[in-house]
Amino acid sequence: MKLIVGLGNPGPSYEKTRHNGGFMVVEAFFKDFEPLKQTVWTKEDSLKSDIARIAWQPQEGTVEDVILAKPLAYMNHSGIAVELIASRFLIHPSDIWVVHDDIDIPLGKMKIRLGGASAGHKGVEDIMNHLNTDRFWRFRMGIGEPNSKLRPIDDFVLGTFRGAEKSRAKALIKKGRKALSCALEEGMERAMNRFNAG
Repeated sequence: MKLIVGLGNPGPSYEKTRHNGGFMVVEAFFKDFEPLKQTVWTKEDSLKSDIARIAWQPQEGTVEDVILAKPLAYMNHSGIAVELIASRFLIHPSDIWVVHDDIDIPLGKMKIRLGGASAGHKGVEDIMNHLNTDRFWRFRMGIGEPNSKLRPIDDFVLGTFRGAEKSRAKALIKKGRKALSCALEEGMERAMNRFNAG
């Protein structure tokens, strides 16, 4: 079983912000997998998340259960939701994939990696604290720009994509959902080779 967690902030006021890239990618992935009318998220208060479950059938091999999750806590408190789901379904940290925005990567690029420091991302840091390990996979979706660090970080990440950024953000979401599919179908090494930014 795999747990794929998209990080973001709940509520309509945050829907299109840069910080909600994780939500956008898992939502797009789910819509790829199921007919639109069947892409129903279930609010699970006991898991502090919106949850969807799919059965991934690779071209070769056996079916794998996959849980998609969007934590209902705000970004900086994402860890409790991940801990609750992992505990309920006995999911090992190495089978947890976290999709999140990353200001240190240029907009439109992405990096996949296992473990490592949080690089200042409060959502990732909180997950590390709750799981007591850093050994889970991150799909780091680049939202940074050359001048992004000259602005207050909160203002930048909680802002929406503007102008030419919109097309690059749309392409990034497409890249993210394809990377998830590739990792499930062909393995993480293949996904890293194909999608990691140079």
